[in-house]
Amino acid sequence: MRVPVLRTRAIDAVEIMDGDCDPEKLDRTYADFPVVNRVVSGWRGMYRRSIRPGLSTTRPSTLLDIGSGGGDVSRCLARWAARDGLRLEVTAIDPDPRAHAWASAQPAVAGLTFRRALSSELVAEGARFDFVVSNHILHHLNAAELQGVLADSQALARCGALHADIARGRLAYLGFSLGTWPFFRRSYIRADGLTSIRRSFTARELRAVAPPGWRVRRAHPYRLELRWRAPQASTSAAATGAAPDVRPDA
Repeated sequence: MRVPVLRTRAIDAVEIMDGDCDPEKLDRTYADFPVVNRVVSGWRGMYRRSIRPGLSTTRPSTLLDIGSGGGDVSRCLARWAARDGLRLEVTAIDPDPRAHAWASAQPAVAGLTFRRALSSELVAEGARFDFVVSNHILHHLNAAELQGVLADSQALARCGALHADIARGRLAYLGFSLGTWPFFRRSYIRADGLTSIRRSFTARELRAVAPPGWRVRRAHPYRLELRWRAPQASTSAAATGAAPDVRPDA
């Protein structure tokens, strides 16, 4: 298999599902996301390290998932908190009407609300959340959109933000290509996943564009975590228990 040159981001590459595509294959792609994310996204560990320590059995906390797509990460976060006996209200937003329709049509999960919206619209409303997160949206954004989402995250988050994404690399591309080759033939998972890797940042590239106060953490395999902690969270964490673990690079 030929691996493309990955020295620079393929910012002009477009994922199929971001355009006018087959609605049935798109629905199957949303349905396949939970399988892929369980294997590659690492959200269970991020929940344990960065979200669960700030939750309470008595005081409700709030979390915003930006660009939630089919909503599988949002569902997992709401369910994990409930199973741990912790109070968490999750709001999942996506501006794509197709993603919102698919996610809203799935069985309801207690504590989870879906909205068709942009993060900037929530900022305009004056909304606030304890945590702001996203999964695999950074590589979709152009330079202005990326800065906008990060600025929105700071405006929306009382305690901290965590944006998780893919790290570009030849082994990541080769591994995903080989690992998905026998599967997902009726969805866009494989084709768009490979495009996503080509569009993604390296840790150095993400650090170069991250605003002051944001930290990039490398995770494995081929994962990046872009983290920000609200200034007041450092001093109030002990009192509120609401500050996520936003440690420097590791």
